[in-house]
Amino acid sequence: MTGLLKRYVALIDPLNRVIGRIVMYGIFVMMGILLWSSISKTFFLPSLWTLEMAQFAMVAYYILGGPYAIQMGSNVRMDLIYGEVSDRRKAMIDAVTVVFLLVYLGFLFYGGVASTAYSLGYFGSEPIGFFAGLITGEAEMGFLERSPTAWRPYLWPIKTIMVLGIFLMLLQVLCELAKDILRLQGHDMGAKV
Repeated sequence: MTGLLKRYVALIDPLNRVIGRIVMYGIFVMMGILLWSSISKTFFLPSLWTLEMAQFAMVAYYILGGPYAIQMGSNVRMDLIYGEVSDRRKAMIDAVTVVFLLVYLGFLFYGGVASTAYSLGYFGSEPIGFFAGLITGEAEMGFLERSPTAWRPYLWPIKTIMVLGIFLMLLQVLCELAKDILRLQGHDMGAKV
């Protein structure tokens, strides 16, 4: 069991670290979009796509960077108690409280999958079955959802990024749980941040 947990940590931590390090440069993409928005509004006709594209870039930046933030311990904690306890006690607290986060992320993931299925034209009540049907060729996409703005982009790409980010966050939270279990067993997994 210990070897399995260590292999899982060795697989997921580097994956989310690489994705997080790449995505952190997305801030420059957002800055470029917003700079172009300012220039086009000042000197030319305003671009219809800039505000919504900046929002999409922010969502991708935030949701794909979330697992890396969890890994680095950059998420908000209640330091009144947590900051003063030993690493073993922190691992115990995290091992219990992570269950609530897993339940929340599970609901968020299912809702994201359902929303993505809707954006691809599926209006039924079995979104996971819809995606399984897409893979096997038994289902087909319907009318693709578009934003109600003047630019009217398709929404499935950003919804897919959101589902991917939530999935990576689930994997990272399970990785943090594995690290906590290993710490409780006496393995050195580095100090809790």
